[in-house]
Amino acid sequence: MGTGPDTHADVCCAPGCDTAPVHPDDPVPLCGVHASTVVDRATGSGVEDLLPGPCAMCSSPVGVRYPDGAVCAVCEWRWGDVPDGDLAPPRVDVVYYLRMRDNTGDRVKIGTTANPRQRLAAIAHQDLMAFERGDRSLERRRHRQFAATRYPGTEWFRTTPELLAHIEVVCGGVVDPWDVHARWVSAAWALRG
Repeated sequence: MGTGPDTHADVCCAPGCDTAPVHPDDPVPLCGVHASTVVDRATGSGVEDLLPGPCAMCSSPVGVRYPDGAVCAVCEWRWGDVPDGDLAPPRVDVVYYLRMRDNTGDRVKIGTTANPRQRLAAIAHQDLMAFERGDRSLERRRHRQFAATRYPGTEWFRTTPELLAHIEVVCGGVVDPWDVHARWVSAAWALRG
């Protein structure tokens, strides 16, 4: 393989690939598989499909498949990459909105947690309506905002058109609140480097 400015590699330059021959007129010496991968990535032409297993970050079964691998369709974590087990999961505080309809009425709980799966498992409710990124200070603001409809001494509020409209805005068109939570957690992992 040549190394000067006028020479061209005769094998694919992708790490770990020794496929030959590579066309000498190509500006970058890539085999057909890797050239196709570059085109797919550049044009965003992956195929939505089931992942070989659940995403390590958010547990979603759905991904986008490319010739060189797959990424999660929810949080975009590369399938097969494993988060560093020595690192604690990133903290992502959320304000949650839970709905309960029973003999005491139609009501919504506004609470906060950094561990929504564990917290929501401990609270009787029928619907998870939304997550809003924020901590206790945001939770307190929401409690003040809807104070007129609060059940005294609780974090439960009467379901009103104003509260439902607020929740609709918080949802931002996302059907499953866990999808947006997964993106926040994935982004928090990515920010760690």
